[in-house]
Amino acid sequence: MAKLVLSLNGIVQREYEINQERLVIGRKPDNDIQIDSLQVSGKHALLITMLQDSFLEDLGSTNGSYVNGKLVSKCALKDCDVIMIGRHELKYINKNATSDDDVFEKTMSVNPNLVRAAVYSANKPADVGTPLCHLSILNGPNAGKEVELNKASTTLGKQGSQVAEVARRPEGYFLTQIEGDIPLLVNNEGISTKTYKLKDSDLIELAGIKMQFITIYNDNRTLA
Repeated sequence: MAKLVLSLNGIVQREYEINQERLVIGRKPDNDIQIDSLQVSGKHALLITMLQDSFLEDLGSTNGSYVNGKLVSKCALKDCDVIMIGRHELKYINKNATSDDDVFEKTMSVNPNLVRAAVYSANKPADVGTPLCHLSILNGPNAGKEVELNKASTTLGKQGSQVAEVARRPEGYFLTQIEGDIPLLVNNEGISTKTYKLKDSDLIELAGIKMQFITIYNDNRTLA
């Protein structure tokens, strides 16, 4: 499993397994990774992970976020990258990380307008009484992998091209396009101007990536 190793002045303080989609880093104690330093903002940065890859998003911090010494606003991470937040270092360990930023962004993107809300509301699994479902990726470098839809909101796509949100509600899963002039396709039909209730085996095409919506029932039922 991928992990972050927190250190200060070369001394390891703690290791964090990356076992959830979003990890918030900051000074306040309610962060997933707390760094108790005045050089660190209350909500400093957000680590987002999908499939085998992660990227770092700065949350408008006072002193900025650095990866391998370079100031970044958003950055796809590679194995052994070093994140600098204040005087603390977080070393990213992931032997399976994708090395191509373009490939990574075609698989998953975060709309900047949604990131701040995600810090507060989308970090915990939704508990809305719907069955757990996933998207099965059909093409591209991540073909055969699955995107679990276990959050209240999951954002997909490529920023600047097409971005969509899958919302998990008590009555089912709903797909909405939130960015892009070209309509995303569901079963080869565009849905850019409406919210679409997903059905089992629906085929989605977004930013060149094809995915299939799959319901997860132990008794082989499907979502109505």
